[in-house]
Amino acid sequence: MGLLRFFSRVAFICNICYLLTSLERYGPPILENNDVISTIIVLGWLLSIGINLLVNLWALVAWSFRKGRLEVPRWLLIVNFIFLLAQLIIILFFMHDSRNS
Repeated sequence: MGLLRFFSRVAFICNICYLLTSLERYGPPILENNDVISTIIVLGWLLSIGINLLVNLWALVAWSFRKGRLEVPRWLLIVNFIFLLAQLIIILFFMHDSRNS
């Protein structure tokens, strides 16, 4: 398995954890086990944004040098890119301190 394919899958798992963390934050509690919740929060909020950004940049560079051929499934690249856009929008527009605005 290629390294880009592996990290794309890791980014996808972290993005799913990001989605679960967002649902847990804004909705009713989904899970009751604090150990599982803390792992999901670490993967979702801390790792997903960095890994997703690196994977998308790596895929863009690899795609430009390989003339459009990548070893990663197209759907995985698209889903990771959509998650990256959503994460950037949330960070830039919705994650501010209302006391300092």
